Amino acid sequence: MCSVCGCGNGEISINADHHAHDHSHDHSHDHDHTHGHGADVLSHSPMTESRLVAIEQDILAKNDGYAAGNRRLFAARSVFALNLVSSPGSGKTTLLSRTVQVLRDEFPVAVIGGDQQTAHDAERIRAAGAPALQINTGKGCHLDAHSIGHALEQLPLPEGGTLFIENVGNLVCPADFDLGEACKVVILSVTEGEDKPLKYANMFAAARLMLLNKIDLLPYVEFDVARCLEYARRVNPDLQILQLSARTGEGMGAWLDWVRQGQQTAVAQQIEVLETELAAARARLARSSS
Repeated sequence: MCSVCGCGNGEISINADHHAHDHSHDHSHDHDHTHGHGADVLSHSPMTESRLVAIEQDILAKNDGYAAGNRRLFAARSVFALNLVSSPGSGKTTLLSRTVQVLRDEFPVAVIGGDQQTAHDAERIRAAGAPALQINTGKGCHLDAHSIGHALEQLPLPEGGTLFIENVGNLVCPADFDLGEACKVVILSVTEGEDKPLKYANMFAAARLMLLNKIDLLPYVEFDVARCLEYARRVNPDLQILQLSARTGEGMGAWLDWVRQGQQTAVAQQIEVLETELAAARARLARSSS
């Protein structure tokens, strides 16, 4: 876990529209920038197991607080937020590029990308026609809710639409860090081992949907699809699974429909909240008038 591996303390930067923006510490909101990652943790020697557990719990508790704030914001703006997680090279950016090319004409979409270096992925998403912002984590191996909150200060929320968060390529730490998303979507390509769901069980257990990508390459690789799906459902019996190729477009329709359904549900839930609040306001007005 990050409190042990020492990733990325104080190295986050946010890149928007081709220029870097330092993750400044004097924003007007009350985000606390002491993440507790890395340097502070590793400076304690020797480190007892009980102290490591306490630090990990503190890090996750702080993150969960920021995530709750992000989630309230998403709900208030009817934003369906997805946290896309995978190993490096699974095809996340190609998948997102094809996804936003289709959905941008149906409802608002936006992308926050996470990588240790470069803004290449955000540039590809912008070229596909969607607003995108890149978070560079330096040595950090995952995005956290705090950095997402700061990114939202620069990226207009896709109100009534979908926000895709492309996490750093890593199947370990992102499993533990809630970003305020509606759900995690784990992407596995057939160029990886079919036993990934067993090796990285926490991630597949945390996800609601698994996308098996690059199925166009199945004739050329040794990959047992049935075994992979069995492993995934062994870890998470409720996991939804879709098979597709982001490169050829095969199977993309089911994925796009899944996103559309989530977006419609987010809008419907906010309408229900507003109608409840309106009914309560009318009841108070009627009581005050009687």
